[in-house]
Amino acid sequence: MPTTAPTRQATVAARAVTKRFGDRTALRDVSFEAYSGELLAIIGPNGAGKTTLLSILAGIQAPTGGEVSSPGRKVGWVPQQPAIYSKLSVAENLRLFARLEKLSDPDSAVERMLDHTDLHERANEEVGRLSAGNQQRVNVAIGLLCEPTALLLDEPSASLDPRQRERLWGFIGGLAGRGTTVVYSTHNVVEVERYADRVLVLADGELLFVGTPGELGRAVGGDPRDFEAAFVRFLDLCGH
Repeated sequence: MPTTAPTRQATVAARAVTKRFGDRTALRDVSFEAYSGELLAIIGPNGAGKTTLLSILAGIQAPTGGEVSSPGRKVGWVPQQPAIYSKLSVAENLRLFARLEKLSDPDSAVERMLDHTDLHERANEEVGRLSAGNQQRVNVAIGLLCEPTALLLDEPSASLDPRQRERLWGFIGGLAGRGTTVVYSTHNVVEVERYADRVLVLADGELLFVGTPGELGRAVGGDPRDFEAAFVRFLDLCGH
């Protein structure tokens, strides 16, 4: 008797999400799902709606229309600019945000995050004295305090040098390997080629494509090894 393949359950889903700011439509009927252990990249030109979409998924903003769901699951949010206090130490920042999250045991949560992000040696250092890479690791640690099923990151490597980016993506890849859904925006198409399982292409608030990086390349022909050229050609073909 043939067996039925198990249906994947989405950890985060958007259904016809629309966002308007006055007369401007920042997002228009955006729908997609993200799954456990998946690395999902959101790319598009400046002003495409990437940050707006992520902030709606995180619950920071409410959509004008449509809905977002993450049934019974927690979502962590890591904005592009580190949401940290530069005069406080790493541990003090984590403890503060653990209390803001109303965690039952803030001290054990801080210890867990210091271990998880390999920041124990920096625990008592002022965050403002850390490198950009270590500050971003603190930023990610704050997003992970509630042990989310899905982690949302807005341009997580924008201010990092190549070595810092490599280290950060190694850490993020480890999270996905343990089952965390990771949804991130980026302008660096290399981060899509190297790390994304699937990619969403946004332009002028519209979702133009959902699929693997390879599928996007095949959709426009050309050299499948040159994802950046395929992406630019795709936008051109779509009138963007």
